[in-house]
Amino acid sequence: MSFLPELRYPSVPELIASAQALAAQEPGLCSLRRVGVSRAGRPLHLLSVGHARRAVLVVAGAHANEPTGGSTLRVLAERVLAERELRANTSWHFLLCADPDGASLHVTPAPRSLFDYHLGFYRPTGAEQPEWSPSVLPPDRLPPETRALTGVIDELRPYLQVTLHGTDLGGSWVQLTRDVPGLAEPFAKSAAQLHIPVETGASDAAGWPAAGPGVHVMPGPETGVAYPSMPDDARHSTWYHAHRYGGLTAVVEVPMWASDLVDDRAQHPAPAAAMRRLARRLTGDAREVERILAEAQPRLDGVDGPLLRASRWVLGLIPGLAEDWIHTPPAGTTMAYVGSVDAFGRRLPLRAAAMLLRVLRQTDDRAAPRLEQLVADWCDAFAVRFRARWVPLEHQVEHQSRTVLVAAQQARERAL
Repeated sequence: MSFLPELRYPSVPELIASAQALAAQEPGLCSLRRVGVSRAGRPLHLLSVGHARRAVLVVAGAHANEPTGGSTLRVLAERVLAERELRANTSWHFLLCADPDGASLHVTPAPRSLFDYHLGFYRPTGAEQPEWSPSVLPPDRLPPETRALTGVIDELRPYLQVTLHGTDLGGSWVQLTRDVPGLAEPFAKSAAQLHIPVETGASDAAGWPAAGPGVHVMPGPETGVAYPSMPDDARHSTWYHAHRYGGLTAVVEVPMWASDLVDDRAQHPAPAAAMRRLARRLTGDAREVERILAEAQPRLDGVDGPLLRASRWVLGLIPGLAEDWIHTPPAGTTMAYVGSVDAFGRRLPLRAAAMLLRVLRQTDDRAAPRLEQLVADWCDAFAVRFRARWVPLEHQVEHQSRTVLVAAQQARERAL
């Protein structure tokens, strides 16, 4: 019985069924157990392969809108089971989905365009994201998904935690809570072989030291953040929970649509002016969404839920971020960095609009057609600006899998 019946974005029930089949196929090596429940009562499952005390933890589904991780997790579990050397002195543990509630709300068909992708878009507020909630909430208010994840880390004490992330449009990059020497070269080689650009100036890692192109090491607590208004700080996330046991975390990002513009390492001729221009566009785009929300608000009286809550949360982030871009010196000066900020600035109001659109469609609101046209126009402009090209899912998964395996090997040698 194969754990990988077909390569596509699996739903959480499909992931669970596949893991159950694998555990039944190899009961001496594999086990599947429930390690917690979500806020809505959905189970969180951990698949374990091998019995060694030295452990690797792989987390999928931390962000509902990043579906590649589930496919990668399936491939990795199958490969670890098939290749004895991968589990020599190492056990592998796979958290199938860190946010099953979010996954139930983000609809990922086989998207043909960015517009298709955004029609089913959902990403919860920062306080509702399992990995990010510790950076914005006190310990006694953490959601059960976060407590389940940190409980697994406490139990396994992994020398490496890998969390599988992705981006809608851009390139691939890695964020490390500690450097993993030897990772940068095979990471770059894999990306080149699979025609995936390396995002050398990722705005998510603005101001962080680079161990190599696209491989960023998080700075210590003494270093300020690039965007002071943003409420979340990676150094307070669950990524750092493994440090109390001597471990580290690698965040492996892959794109659904690629843009070769994100690997342009030439110096931007006027980065500060470009940042101000992007801030003005960000503010203007947000106002368009806010106007439609304000118009529809009287008709949404009594309507609430995660989609509307998340849309408002994103809109609330934008004024402070625009101020950061205007008044804070750019954290990077390359064409790639300014391009990554450009993508970020397009992405935020588009996400707010897409989630609001789903609410307006559900209520059959008269503003829905106008907002749908705005979402379509923004998706088209995003794709054209960055010359978007689809990355075959098998390439997304292969690159992410290779990066995980190399990180595990290199981090193990460092830990010995």
